[in-house]
Amino acid sequence: MASTKRKRRTKHRGNAAGIVESRGRTGRKLTPEEAKKQARGGRMDRFSKPPTWRNALNRAGIAVLLFVVVVVALLHQNPITALALGAFMLAIYIPMTYYTDLYFYRRRQAKLGVQGKKR
Repeated sequence: MASTKRKRRTKHRGNAAGIVESRGRTGRKLTPEEAKKQARGGRMDRFSKPPTWRNALNRAGIAVLLFVVVVVALLHQNPITALALGAFMLAIYIPMTYYTDLYFYRRRQAKLGVQGKKR
């Protein structure tokens, strides 16, 4: 059998106890200033993205789901009534969350001085 001279691409991560260590940073530790800058950069990127209807639907869906669970479990209401009220709330929450996100997005872009597309 021919042997290969090619180096392996990944390190073997197992240790003597059989535990496989999770991958992560293997270099030097970040200084507190670098860590703060990196965390702030991720947050800035998230707020710099324009809002989408899909995100509004997800956010409204989670809120309505929690509302229906609270109404049925804590207020002891009929589940069919709670679902009907939840559907009505969903119809109101989706555009409300989208346009609220759009307002804050445009306000942030104006603060940064970026000219963006108007929808």
